[in-house]
Amino acid sequence: MLDRTKQPELKTIDKIDFVAPIEYKINENVSLYHMKDVPNATSRFDLYFDAGKCHGEGSIASFVNGLILSGTEQKTSIEINNEINSKGGFYESGVSQENSVISLYSLSENLLEIFETITDAIENVAFIEKEVKEFLGDKKQGFNISLQKVNYLAQRAFQEDLFKSSQPYAKTTELSDFEHVQIDDLKSFHRRHYLKGLSKIVVVGDLDEASIQTFINRAKDFVLEQKTEFASDIQNKIGSRHVMKENAVQSAVRVGRILFNKNHPDYLDFLVLNTILGDYFGSRLMSNIREDKGYTYGIGTMVAELNETGYFMIATEVGTDVKEATLKEIQIELTRLKNELVPLEEMELVKNYMLGQLLKSADGPYAMTDLFISAELHGLDLNFYNKAINALNEITPERIKALANKYLNWEEMTIVTAG
Repeated sequence: MLDRTKQPELKTIDKIDFVAPIEYKINENVSLYHMKDVPNATSRFDLYFDAGKCHGEGSIASFVNGLILSGTEQKTSIEINNEINSKGGFYESGVSQENSVISLYSLSENLLEIFETITDAIENVAFIEKEVKEFLGDKKQGFNISLQKVNYLAQRAFQEDLFKSSQPYAKTTELSDFEHVQIDDLKSFHRRHYLKGLSKIVVVGDLDEASIQTFINRAKDFVLEQKTEFASDIQNKIGSRHVMKENAVQSAVRVGRILFNKNHPDYLDFLVLNTILGDYFGSRLMSNIREDKGYTYGIGTMVAELNETGYFMIATEVGTDVKEATLKEIQIELTRLKNELVPLEEMELVKNYMLGQLLKSADGPYAMTDLFISAELHGLDLNFYNKAINALNEITPERIKALANKYLNWEEMTIVTAG
C-alpha cells in the first residue's frame, strides 16, 4: 500500500517512451496513420484536406468547409446528421490557413459506418441553394457581431500586417464575401480541394487490418496527386497600427512577428524563452501586467506553426485608458530579457513546468497521436520530443538572453491595437 506520509521520490525526466502510429502509404504524397493501442472502445478519424484559407478567393474555403454536410441529391443535411447521431458519432470540422480537417468521434464498432456516411456526404455534396443561403445568412450575422468585438478587430488587422508580403495568407473575411459568392465557386473549390485534396488520414482506435484497408480503399478517390507547395518567405509589416472602435471600453493588443517552425535550430530553445515571457500563469507578462499593474485579466504569448514558417504573438485585452501603458510594459519585459540573465531559480521553475506539460500532452493514445501529427507535419517523428527534453535540460540563461536579442527586438515587431 502507498505510504502517503512519505514524499514521493523526485525523478529526472530524460526521455519518454512514445508509441508511434502505424503508417500506411496510400500514394507517394498521402498516408493513413493508425494508432491501434486504445484501451477502450472509443475511436476517432481525422481527414486532412488541402483546402485552407490560403486557397481560393475571399472566404470560399471557410464556406465550403461549413457546407460539407449540407446535403446531397439523395440526402438532406438533417438525414446526414441523423445518421451520424444515431450511431453515437460526434462530428467537428475546421479550416486553418493551410488546410481543413474533418474529425469524427464514435465507438469503434460504428466508426466505419459513419466514415461511409461522411465520405458520401463529402463526395456528393450538392450545394443546394436553400442550404447555401441559410448558411451564408447565419455566418454573415455572426460576422457582423464579431466586428463589434475589439479582440476580433485586432486579430484580423494583425493577420493582415503579419502576413503582409503574402496576400493569400494576409486576406481576411469581408462583408462582400457573403454577397458575391456563387454556387459555381463553391463547387469549383470543392472539386479541386476536396474531391482531389485529401492529404492525410489519422485513425485512432482498436480496429483490425481489414477495417483500415476499408478506409484506404474508400479514400483512394480523394487523395492529392501532387504535393502542395506552401509559402516560406513571408515578411511581417513592421510598425504600429490602431483600429478605431467607437465607444469601446476595452482595447485589444497584438504584438508579434514572423518566426519559424519545428525545423528551425532555434525552435526548441525559443519555446523556453516564450514560456518565461508569457506562456504560463506565472510568466513575466502575467506577473507584471496582471498581478502588479492590474491592467488585464490575462495576457499570453504563443508560437504558431505553418507548413514552411511560423510566427510569435503576444495577446491581451486591457482598459482603453491603459493601452499605451500596457505596450510600454510589454516593451520593458522584452528589454529585460535582452539585458539581464534569467535567474536560475526561475529557469528551474519553467523547465519543470514545461516537462510537466509535455508529460501531460503525451498521456494516452489520442494525445500521443496528436503529438505525432504535429511533428509529422514538418517531416519529424516522435523522437523530436525527446530532443526537446534534452534541449530543456541543457539550456542556460546566457542562451535565453542571446535568443531575446535575436528575436525580441521591438523595432522588428508588428504592433496592432483595437479599441
